[in-house]
Amino acid sequence: MPYRDRKEAGQRLALRLAHYADCSDVLVLGLPRGGVVVAFEVARALRAPLDVFVVRKLGVPGQEELAMGAIASGGVQVLNPAVVELLGIPDSVIQQAIEEQRQELERRERVYRGCTAPLEVAGRIAIVVDDGIATGSTMRAAVQALRKLGPARVVVAAPVAAPQACQQLASEADELVCDSMPDPFHSVGLWYDDFTQNTDEEVRYLLEQARGQPANVAGPEAAA
Repeated sequence: MPYRDRKEAGQRLALRLAHYADCSDVLVLGLPRGGVVVAFEVARALRAPLDVFVVRKLGVPGQEELAMGAIASGGVQVLNPAVVELLGIPDSVIQQAIEEQRQELERRERVYRGCTAPLEVAGRIAIVVDDGIATGSTMRAAVQALRKLGPARVVVAAPVAAPQACQQLASEADELVCDSMPDPFHSVGLWYDDFTQNTDEEVRYLLEQARGQPANVAGPEAAA
């Protein structure tokens, strides 16, 4: 059954993560943009702090929805060799995509955080959340980047995910939590009634709300 929207998806995912509620060492990390909306509901239900973790997918030129890899904060880079080899993508094209996405990654970190420093990850249980997992390349980049920060445990969580991607991620994360793994999967958006793209302003608003700061921008309802 499709989710009404990302808010409902986050609420349902939180039920599967209830064993982490009120744990003092838990940190919820949302992948922007849509993953932050889901993560906000998870963090609220678990009564845990929320932060953003920026990861950028490397789309195949002309087929941007098809991931040939991803980059994440901390200089982490993950390539999908099957896609690269099948399409014969040259190194020069890959490097150009990396540079373009690195600029966007840095821009988003400035927009979302402002002057606020990232929350401490070392020694904590990091629950990294997205609104869905298709190929898994973005989430794999997030997991590898998080490992460099020294968490005690990395938990990958998503409302909906492709079974094959889950199999791959299960060997990289300490725990994998998905509310639904439909087969055939097709795409993340298929499993939402409302899959409208979120804005940078909505992401910043939710992060400020989670930090208990006065919001400087209109909230999601006002932006709709």
